[in-house]
Amino acid sequence: MALNYMRALQKVAKSRLATCSAVTSSRGYATGALPEAVEPAVWRNPAAVLHGVNDLRFEDVPMPDRLQDEYVRIEMKAVGICGSDVHYWKKGRIADFVVTGPMVIGHESAGTVVELGPNVTNLKVGDRVAVEPGVPCWHNKASREGRYNLCPDIRFFATPPHHGSLAQYIDHPAAFCFPLAPNLTHEEGAMAEPLSVGVHACRRAGVSPGKNVAIIGAGPIGLITLLAAKAYGADTIAVTDVKEDNLSLADTLGANVALLQQPHATTAQVAEALRTALPPFGPDIIIDCAGFESTMQTAVQACVPGGKVVLVGMGQNEMKLPMASASCKEVDLLGSFRYANTYALCLKLMESRKVDVMPLITHRFGFSSDEVTVAFDTASRASETGAIKVMFNMN
Repeated sequence: MALNYMRALQKVAKSRLATCSAVTSSRGYATGALPEAVEPAVWRNPAAVLHGVNDLRFEDVPMPDRLQDEYVRIEMKAVGICGSDVHYWKKGRIADFVVTGPMVIGHESAGTVVELGPNVTNLKVGDRVAVEPGVPCWHNKASREGRYNLCPDIRFFATPPHHGSLAQYIDHPAAFCFPLAPNLTHEEGAMAEPLSVGVHACRRAGVSPGKNVAIIGAGPIGLITLLAAKAYGADTIAVTDVKEDNLSLADTLGANVALLQQPHATTAQVAEALRTALPPFGPDIIIDCAGFESTMQTAVQACVPGGKVVLVGMGQNEMKLPMASASCKEVDLLGSFRYANTYALCLKLMESRKVDVMPLITHRFGFSSDEVTVAFDTASRASETGAIKVMFNMN
């Protein structure tokens, strides 16, 4: 009841904003549009809150009464489930990032601006936006050089201890909210996040026309990296995985070769298969979206002399690699962590239809206690459910 009342007030405010010439206040309402006494002072904000391993609850979280300078309040419309969200739910940690207290989950998101904080000039109430989840501190060397994804103090949605975006409302810096073109949906806005991972990996690798590219792993990130590599003009792209269904989707998305890896194949055998699949010499670039010792060993063996291997997947923290071989072949081993300065490009790629992410969304759910539980279970059992990208449509 309170939520409906609040939305009604918002609609009145927006209508009056469109017709009056009053100055906008710090809450995003026109001064005089609503009596102060009836302005909503409490925002009911249901969210998916992770309390610990296998302990995901649907509960209200508090919202500040006033927005910070240069922040906006966003009503979420679409939020995707990432493998990292599932991992935090099932394991309570990823590497050194440990869930130690209640944390709102989710970081692939898009919504509609419902309120403006002071000094916001690039957005207005009603704008549909994709939300970039990582906000750096801007004071360290990496941030100043434009590689803000490497900021050690970055505040990234749903990375402990920072809350995520699977909530009815979030507050976020306006500079990290990107307007959606009229032909883009909120779901596509949410998919700008995983697409950014693929675009960043392709940038790190130098994917371009004339290059043969191999992608190891046909999960959500591997498939979206395939789309990014195609957009960057790679000549030939091979994708390998152990799941036939995922490879079928890779084939549909435009992979030139979809290579099924046999369960007991050695790294040398898989490497030889990749070299054969990408004649005449093999892959110039290998992007490992699985991130295991065996997959990285395969990548080093398969890569052409002078080629590049980019590690995106984080399946294993420590691994042994044939470094002598990598040195003799002068193979560049590159890490790829999240992304920086990608959102505008990703939205343009989708707006122009050079990239179509919609086939990756296999399951959709609403936003309620029961649906949150079922959605995360569906994503966690992808081998049984066939899930690639599970998406919440918030309302």
